[in-house]
Amino acid sequence: MSYQVLARKWRPATFDALVGQEHVLQALRHALDSNRLHHAYLFTGTRGVGKTTIARILARCLNCEKGVSASPCGECGSCLEITEGRSVDLIEVDAASRTKVEDTRELLDNVQYAPTRSRYKVYLIDEVHMLSGHSFNALLKTLEEPPAHVKFLLATTDPQKLPATVLSRCLQFNLKNMSAERVVEHLRDILAQEKVDFDEPALWQLGRAAAGSMRDALSLTDQAIAFGDGALRDAEVASMLGSVDRRHVHELLEALLADDAGALMGCCAQMDEQGVDFASAVDELGSVLHRCALAQAVPEAIDREFGDAERLADLAGRMTAEDVQLFYELALGARAQIVQASDPRAAFEMLVLRLLAFRPVVALDPGLTAADLQESRPTAAEVEVPAKKPEPPSAAPGSPASSSVNSAAMSSESADPCTVNVPSTAHRSEAGAPWHEILSELGLSGSALNIASHCILQSVQGASWHMMLDESRANLFNDRHIAVLAKALSDWRKEPCEVSITPGPVTEETPAMRRMRLEAERLAIAETEINEDPQVMQLLQDFDAKVLQGSVTVESP
Repeated sequence: MSYQVLARKWRPATFDALVGQEHVLQALRHALDSNRLHHAYLFTGTRGVGKTTIARILARCLNCEKGVSASPCGECGSCLEITEGRSVDLIEVDAASRTKVEDTRELLDNVQYAPTRSRYKVYLIDEVHMLSGHSFNALLKTLEEPPAHVKFLLATTDPQKLPATVLSRCLQFNLKNMSAERVVEHLRDILAQEKVDFDEPALWQLGRAAAGSMRDALSLTDQAIAFGDGALRDAEVASMLGSVDRRHVHELLEALLADDAGALMGCCAQMDEQGVDFASAVDELGSVLHRCALAQAVPEAIDREFGDAERLADLAGRMTAEDVQLFYELALGARAQIVQASDPRAAFEMLVLRLLAFRPVVALDPGLTAADLQESRPTAAEVEVPAKKPEPPSAAPGSPASSSVNSAAMSSESADPCTVNVPSTAHRSEAGAPWHEILSELGLSGSALNIASHCILQSVQGASWHMMLDESRANLFNDRHIAVLAKALSDWRKEPCEVSITPGPVTEETPAMRRMRLEAERLAIAETEINEDPQVMQLLQDFDAKVLQGSVTVESP
């Protein structure tokens, strides 16, 4: 017996066996079971989503010898003939090869005759949009008022090309693309019954490559089984599909976070040696960044089917949300450039260098002065308005930290909330320094800097630093941040330090809040100065112009 391809072998014969399209099946089941049948049905959707399959199942439902129902027996002569493609009362037409009006008239000449042995004569016209205008005109009258024994089942991938007069005479059902999850679930069941060994990530590669088409997924699976000598392995499927190894993208992001231009160029060279398609590499980079953004916003949403969940979580934790969004936007914009470039590798190298050059740098202490905006402005000195001073942080009585914190808090009414004794190497007075100033000297970067900038310093007890993290950032926090911050403080203090970070509601201004406040104040001053500038005012008056709201920006010092 010859081999039967999976797409034909596993083609559903009943509505119950059909995967997906529940919104269509529900309507058809109700219509069949209540005998409320229309004379013309139109099924639309992209390739391989089940248009023709549903039409054939519907033909069985209409002509089953046991009666019209949503569950044909599959055993009677009519059901078997339709399944085997030899029913004389199911007339299947490929409109792409019969576009002429003469073909349509020949087809319709036999409409008036009763079915040979079935209940209905069913006309299944595939790719009906390929018919010519004259063919549609010839079909129109029959389609509107066919004999009682005739049903029309039309299928098309492009319903926009059908005349409105045809659309208005049909019940239209729009079939949806299959999700990758649904495709993988179906492939898993089929391969288990076929006794084919597979790697789970390999199925996800096939599911995504199918682009919503179950038929394409089964065809690719057939090809992958042959390519893998009877098994589906992740690396072999990736090679067959020409997919980009995600490890290349991970290594690129690692080099990017390390600010290592040499490593970035090395990654590009390695990808070129392995024949990687750089346009596909940009797509994979965008996919990884998208998953990083999801991991930052909803950690439990990290998908594990790629087999890189742990590494993805680590990358997401080392990037700020701003990093991810900017990287994704730059990668998205570079996609078309790489396709059009004469040298795709050079275009890809420019992309990764652009990511490196434009990576956001968090400015924790802008150090705003009057000269930043306008030297002659008398109120510029009021830009940095001290936040409301909370109560000094608690510390163990008699500890060094207790004396330094309290003395600093009492020494100046304008001091920031929590202060600690700063070593002489930090070039600060022995009276103490606020947390945002200390943080600016620790040399932190990436996610550790992001976490620390959303903390307030609650207390310092000897070598133990106790901090409260803004609870809105808790989903990005992990133990690695504690270790990085403890090391930075130890290096800064020249003595071992311990750090504890507890997520919770912060009632004081964090360094991040302070930065945002100062930026907002600088922006407000800049907008006021623009509106009060004599030249701007003259332009507004002469040309009846206006300053667009939100168009004024200021650069961080």
